[in-house]
Amino acid sequence: MDPILKEEGVPKDFKFVAVAESALSNATSPAGAKGFWQFMERTGEHYGLEVNRDIDERFHLEKATRAACQLIKDYYERFGSWSLAAMAYNGGETRIARSLREQKAEHFYELNLNEETMRYLFRIIALKEIMSQPEKFGYLIEEKDQYSELPAYKVLEVDTTIADLGAFAEAQQISYRMLKVYNPWMLTGRLPNRSGKLYEIKVPFPE
Repeated sequence: MDPILKEEGVPKDFKFVAVAESALSNATSPAGAKGFWQFMERTGEHYGLEVNRDIDERFHLEKATRAACQLIKDYYERFGSWSLAAMAYNGGETRIARSLREQKAEHFYELNLNEETMRYLFRIIALKEIMSQPEKFGYLIEEKDQYSELPAYKVLEVDTTIADLGAFAEAQQISYRMLKVYNPWMLTGRLPNRSGKLYEIKVPFPE
């Protein structure tokens, strides 16, 4: 996330929005929001993410992060404040704009909103503090207890239909399971591609 946020001109602390939204997992909310950045289907499609029966790029970390950056920058352009952009990510652009207008407020610290949105910015700040220095807050995580990095991978560019992802994985000398671990945006056992779109598929190197 860090290099993408930097490239897109979004403050790096916005990665903690993803922590607050999904606990850094490809979660699905009761309302149907999905992925690290918790995009609703319509919003995801508006920002260029493909969502259909076979493909859901809300689960594509890099593409979803770029889409989130565009959304956040749109909020910043409208409200002129990164704090209000974060609040809009949680409370919705329309609600924040209406509240600013009705309450004659100019910035976050003058607003009176629902409890979840009011504490959202402080939640992000708290997550940053805890995750930046966990030992200070009693989280003593030894290296052996941390998640190990996924093995190195190569990226294959594909612009045709893959009718059988199981056979595709076998041809790459990896398991179907690992293909899906590296590419959670592929929902089914195929990758239809009638339009000739270019997809990048991550393939771990065989052990």
